[in-house]
Amino acid sequence: MPVSRVTAAQAHRMLRDGTAVLVDVRDPDEYRAGHAPGALHLPLPWSAQTTTSLPSLTAGRDLVLVCRSGNRSQRAAALLAEHGTQAADVIGGLRDWAAQGLPVEDAQGAAGTVI
Repeated sequence: MPVSRVTAAQAHRMLRDGTAVLVDVRDPDEYRAGHAPGALHLPLPWSAQTTTSLPSLTAGRDLVLVCRSGNRSQRAAALLAEHGTQAADVIGGLRDWAAQGLPVEDAQGAAGTVI
């Protein structure tokens, strides 16, 4: 299964419209400092159980993965593809997301930062 890629603007639109589940694969400290509102946090590395349970979380919606720059999310999307699950990754990650002025919040819901 090929790994598809989406821009930050496309991912934001999909999340806003309810057509996608955004999964943040970064470390806990990165996520707490700043993440996309509504993102599900499942940091790498994943177990085989995680790769098989992720499709059940999507409930018919697209699965979009994000990290800081796009490297980890692209690896995670490839891992899911190996297990038969199609997922896209966000090109440029949360750095591009924030650079485009898209919302980033911290663990308390205040304005967050991408670290």
